[in-house]
Amino acid sequence: MVNLIVLLVMGGLIGWVASLLMHTDGQQGILLNVVVGIVGAAIAGIFISPILGIPTINQGVFNIGALAVSLLGAVILLAIVNLLRRGRAR
Repeated sequence: MVNLIVLLVMGGLIGWVASLLMHTDGQQGILLNVVVGIVGAAIAGIFISPILGIPTINQGVFNIGALAVSLLGAVILLAIVNLLRRGRAR
């Protein structure tokens, strides 16, 4: 139960930082930030973690490496969404 709460909080923070980096913060609310953070971490877990050997927050690890990889996944997710929505990644 505690891991779920920590995952939601960390997912929200990662989604918020990713939205600040991608300049989509004004378009997203708290719930969407959590979704972006968690889905971005899942994307990173599939594509980035095997290459780097660093787990993501979805795997229950909450260290600097896991946060950085999860943030990278969230930024990639927002870039793909921006690309599909506007025709450019920003």
